Formats: sequence, structure tokens, C-alpha cells
Amino acid sequence: MNVTNVPMTEIRRPGRPPDGEGSVQVQLDPNQKIGNAKVFAVYGKGGIGKSTTSSNLSVAFSKLGKRVIQIGCDPKHDSTFTLTKKLVPTVIDVLESVDFHPEELRIEDFVFEGYNGVMCVEAGGPPAGTGCGGYVVGQTVKLLKEHHLLEDTDVVIFDVLGDVVCGGFAAPLQHADRALIVTANDFDSIFAMNRIVQAIKAKAKNYNVRLGGVIANRSKDTDQIDKFNDRVGLKRMAHFPDLDVIRRSRLKKSTLFEMEHSPELEAVQNEYMRLAAALWAGTDPLAPDALKDREIFDLLGFD
Repeated sequence: MNVTNVPMTEIRRPGRPPDGEGSVQVQLDPNQKIGNAKVFAVYGKGGIGKSTTSSNLSVAFSKLGKRVIQIGCDPKHDSTFTLTKKLVPTVIDVLESVDFHPEELRIEDFVFEGYNGVMCVEAGGPPAGTGCGGYVVGQTVKLLKEHHLLEDTDVVIFDVLGDVVCGGFAAPLQHADRALIVTANDFDSIFAMNRIVQAIKAKAKNYNVRLGGVIANRSKDTDQIDKFNDRVGLKRMAHFPDLDVIRRSRLKKSTLFEMEHSPELEAVQNEYMRLAAALWAGTDPLAPDALKDREIFDLLGFD
């Protein structure tokens, strides 16, 4: 059965305003709201290190004693790779295996325990060129609720693919309390961040999501990030430099909390623990004003 033939559980409600000018995004079924957990959606340019950031942040929350679910929202389904040490089946894979009869699924078919008790789910994605990422996210949350997995969860982290290029992959913003943007100290990453700011602002009109802050990743310096943040009204929450130990952790199928100790690794671990503690304590909502494309070139472009 093709994903495109499955009725959508998320539909636009008559009488509700669209999510931003010209948006065709399907809207959240009120019955599928996540419970009392704190929900974070991690966005950023493709290849910027969102999965590494999300996985180590999940571990940091777990080391604070929190019960954590990480949901990968990428057809590559490798968000939880370092937590589980393998590529786990996606929600779409297992739904297809039972001809999209979710009542036939067991928890262990789509939820896998990772390092330090972090529960891992890979939503997957629709077949290339068909379907909608919003449907995939909606079905994942629906399954978690039907199996009562969200009732005792403290933290949910959505790790979402690349730049926001369509309403479907902005669907996690309908569930999130705070959106976090991972960026490097370069023009392309900041350009993508600006688009994500626009998407979050559109979703904030109808949902509770607000920007929590920016995570600088794979960068020795943060001067360009800070210049952009100061201009639009963003805040840098953490900084992870471009270290070889971070690259090697991915190759070794390990989170940074499992790697052999070194002073530079300890500093990175401490930064993740500090970030997790700050997010758990609560962050003030940010309401930045995104720049027009020409303005970004004028701010960060060529001399």
C-alpha cells in the first residue's frame, strides 16, 4: 500500500487561518497533542550535525535523570544511529509491513532503547517524490500516544532534516515548545537559519512553538553567527567547536559520552550538560525578525 493512498489524519480545519502567507501545510489534529513532556525540534542546514547534536543532547537530558524520546524525521533514518549502534526500522517501514494497520504493531516494532535509556524512534519519510513528511510525523506521534509512551516521558526531541523547504517537514513545529537551530559560522548555514526563522514565525501564529536559541556547531569561531543573531534578535545557547573527537564518535557508532576521556572531550560533554540543564530550566521565547535575502548578503556577504 502506498503512503500517498493513506487518508491524512492531519487536515486543514475549516475556519482556521493558514500557517503563514500562502501556506498549504496540513494542521495538527488536536487529539494528537503530545502530553506534558518538554518538546524540542532541532533544525538546521543539511549536514550541519543535527543528529550528532540531538543524540548527545538526548544523552545529556538522560544523565539529568529525565526520560527521553528522540524522534528522527529524515528518510535517511540515521538520527539515532549513535544511540542504538544500528539503523533501526522506520515507522513507515513497519506500517507498510502490516499494510498500514497500526493496531497490529507492538511497541518493540518501532521503539528501540538506546544508550543510557534514551528511547529512539525513526519516523522515516514518504517515497521520493510522493506523500508528505507531515503525514509521517503525525503517524509517529499517533502511534506513540496509542501505546501510552508519551505519558511518562519528560523530554521529546525531534531531529528534522535539513532546511525547512515545505510545510510537511515543518510539522514537528506544531508539537514543539521550543525550536533550536544548529548552524556553523558560515554564510550558507546562516542563510538556512534565516529561512528556518521564517518557518518558525509562521507556525507561531497558530501553535505554541517559539524559538529557544541557536547552537553553534563545527566552528572554531562564532563571529558571523553572533553578527546575524544581534541583527535579528537571536541568542547563542551553546558552542561546539570542530573537533576530531566529534567526527570520530560518529564513525565509532558512539555518543560523545561513551568516547575515551580527554580534556577537550570533557569540555564538550560539559557544554552539552549545561545546554540540557538550561533547556530544562526553561528559556525565554525569542521572536526574531528574519532578513530578506539581499540583507543577508549585505550583512555577511563579500567585501
